[in-house]
Amino acid sequence: MSKRTLAFLAAIGATTIYGINHTIAKGVMPTYVTPFGFIFLRVVGAAILFWGISFFGPKEKIERRDWGRMLVAALLGMVINMLSFFKGLQLSTPINSAVLVTISPIIVVVLSAFFLRERITLNKGLGIFLGFIGALGLVLFGAELRQDAPNIPLGNSLFIVNATAYGAYLIVAKKLVEKYHPFTLMKWLFTIAIIINLPITIGDFLKIEWGTMPLWVYGVVAFVILGTTFCTYLFNIFAMTQLRASTVGAFIYVQPLFGILFALLTGKDTLTTVKILAAILVLLGVYLASRRTIARPVDK
Repeated sequence: MSKRTLAFLAAIGATTIYGINHTIAKGVMPTYVTPFGFIFLRVVGAAILFWGISFFGPKEKIERRDWGRMLVAALLGMVINMLSFFKGLQLSTPINSAVLVTISPIIVVVLSAFFLRERITLNKGLGIFLGFIGALGLVLFGAELRQDAPNIPLGNSLFIVNATAYGAYLIVAKKLVEKYHPFTLMKWLFTIAIIINLPITIGDFLKIEWGTMPLWVYGVVAFVILGTTFCTYLFNIFAMTQLRASTVGAFIYVQPLFGILFALLTGKDTLTTVKILAAILVLLGVYLASRRTIARPVDK
């Protein structure tokens, strides 16, 4: 099997894990593990794993001038992003989550226009408009009467906060990714995240009753730490060594499909007209906003 084929399989694997995580992680919240308790486990577990694997990477020292950017990147990518996603997942539904988290590319386009002075074309502007109409539709009209989703509008709003924080994280971390090895970057970002998250999450972590938890809950916790946090990053990094970044990024369109299908097959969510229309608008918006325009040749 060629490395290119393995890279496609890795990208599909990462997308699949992200897709099914919406349903799997929600299944234990808040009965066994609260959202904030989950984040404590996630950042501590990921930090340990990335420190362990960093011994196989280059020995790098973070320059003093980069620590400020590291702090902001950790705050956006491993604190606001994670806390808002898991809290939103507790309050809303897996399908809403799978749809709304895909607006990150739209957020990146908007923030890049503000902070990096990148031009917004007609296609991108239309994509931004459609994506936000879809997201707003889910927030305003996606409410359902469900015991496992106590506040869907608030949960959906937190998914938008999650996508915005992650989009900002990608912009802030761009220079760091170009400068440092991924192992070096991840071990320090997650270490900083532990310090910031500690006062917010330690209380919920200490409330976890490990002795009375069913065995399958331990499996879910392991899946979130090893799969959703650790393996997906490694899979995407490997995929990017063999494929174009745009090709890897295109797999974001498949994530809602996996997320929706898994939620439906396991009986954890149902499709409604609002969800279907919102998904179409969001995915079309993401496609238009992230599509690269091909420069036309100039007549001479």
